[in-house]
Amino acid sequence: MDSIKRYMSFVKPYKWQIIWTLLIGIVKFAIPLLIPVLIQYVIDDIIGGDMSAAEQMSQLFWLIGIAVVLFVIVRPPVEYYRQYFAQWTSNKILFDIRDQLFSHMQKLSFKYYANTRAGEVISRVINDVEQTKNFVMTGLMNLWLDVATILIAIAIMLTYDVKLTLVAIAVFPLYAFSVSYFFGRLRMLTRNRSQALAEVQGYLHERVQGMSVIKSFAIEDHEQNQFDGKNGNFLTKAIDQTKWNAKAFAVVNTITDIAPLMVIGYAGYRVIENDLSLGIMVAFIAYVERLYNPLRRLVNSSTTLTQSIASMDRVFELVDEKYDVDDKPGAKDVQNVRGEIVFDHVSFSYDEEEANVLDDVHLHVKEGETIAFVGMSGGGKSTIVSLIPRFYDVTKGRITLDGTDLRDFKVRSLRNQIGMVLQDNILFSESVMMNIKMGDPEASDEAAIAAAKAANAHDFIMELPEGYDTKVGERGVKLSGGQKQRVAIARVFLKNPPILILDEATSALDLESEHLIQESIELLAKERTTFIVAHRLSTITHADRIVVIDHGNIAESGSHQQLMKEKGLYYNLFQVQQLDD
Repeated sequence: MDSIKRYMSFVKPYKWQIIWTLLIGIVKFAIPLLIPVLIQYVIDDIIGGDMSAAEQMSQLFWLIGIAVVLFVIVRPPVEYYRQYFAQWTSNKILFDIRDQLFSHMQKLSFKYYANTRAGEVISRVINDVEQTKNFVMTGLMNLWLDVATILIAIAIMLTYDVKLTLVAIAVFPLYAFSVSYFFGRLRMLTRNRSQALAEVQGYLHERVQGMSVIKSFAIEDHEQNQFDGKNGNFLTKAIDQTKWNAKAFAVVNTITDIAPLMVIGYAGYRVIENDLSLGIMVAFIAYVERLYNPLRRLVNSSTTLTQSIASMDRVFELVDEKYDVDDKPGAKDVQNVRGEIVFDHVSFSYDEEEANVLDDVHLHVKEGETIAFVGMSGGGKSTIVSLIPRFYDVTKGRITLDGTDLRDFKVRSLRNQIGMVLQDNILFSESVMMNIKMGDPEASDEAAIAAAKAANAHDFIMELPEGYDTKVGERGVKLSGGQKQRVAIARVFLKNPPILILDEATSALDLESEHLIQESIELLAKERTTFIVAHRLSTITHADRIVVIDHGNIAESGSHQQLMKEKGLYYNLFQVQQLDD
């Protein structure tokens, strides 16, 4: 049970809280075990004894008085603190797991997120982690309390009658075998159910984000059928698990129902033979219920634990996802960046089994130089710039910053020196101000506003209903494309990095937005090493160098004027766009 061992590393810091909870729980469960003793004493010693009526009443009142103190005064606070400590501890453990998972998720590469549905990741962090709470509540607390209750009950029963106790526990081996048999398979069935639920959640997450596509193409019926398929698969897996679970409960509960009948039969026989008092028989019947109720709960616990362990498996599958890009031992922080970047015979492929996207790219970029990458779609332009912040690592060759291999730097330290504006910039659903401050969360409001002004964003922000406090909606849905781009540029102004990457930052925008954004980009690029991936060639004619990428290779390189004179690929692209003056 590797998952349990790993889970216990999260439990270990709270071992004393768990021990304290168990001790309180033993007191809580032990108090009701006094009731059969009370019944036996009332029947055999008070009612069946040689006391006078007055003495019988006095004894009875004393017993009831003590019982009331135990059950009304002592037990409620014990129960409260048991529940409180149990919930507090389990929720703290879940907090720690989710905290580590989120930290882990932030280190996973773009490749992982490209191949994994967001809904599945969310399902593991929310649903599966929540399921593991039952391992703490049940496996580390209730299960042991039930075992303690059984042991205490058996110990008391042995003091009354050894033979009758042996009859009462005679079906224990059969019970243990049935639990082992049924719950071995339940883990697999539960895991299948969890995976099917994650697929439903992943599908829903995608469709909610893409609802505009569904509505615009009027494919609601098709999508309903698709969802019914996913939902039906989950239903099948859930019913498979439920059927096996129901069989387990039917068999185990039948076994536990046999024991009271055996005790009643044997004890009744001995009472008739005057070999056992009536009080002890009644007490034993009461104890058998207290003995087998925990056993029935243990069946529930087995189901719950099986579900928890299956969820643990899924949680640790996420934890075990390897980092494609990680800090090497001895990696250092980036300091005093000048901005000289060299692509030293770089080759790259997204997968070892796939062909190279880039092949032997060699490029020397000087400090403060503006480089524009152009070429046909799929040629490798965006791939080149994604290697600079180490979203991926090169397959062959190396990229250096100021003479040092990028892989020798700490990843976060490197990315802190780079500002990026993409074609589809993600804005979070919070305020405009918060989105700008993503560039520097510690910055003042005044600095954020200055950055917005530099990005030509201040005027439209002030026209929003609540200005900088306006919520922009999920992925910035309440803003136009041009407005989103200007907010994205504002946060790069606020970050003020020495290296700038602009990946199709002005494509698919109207002319007015493009003009405003181009103006702010030119201001932003001053005195920085800048990389521009552009589709509209008119936006990069000012670049110090234009690099034409063709099928993963550098086909041409030079200024706009030089490349136009050569009448090669760049010239042809320019003519196609009908932008020649």
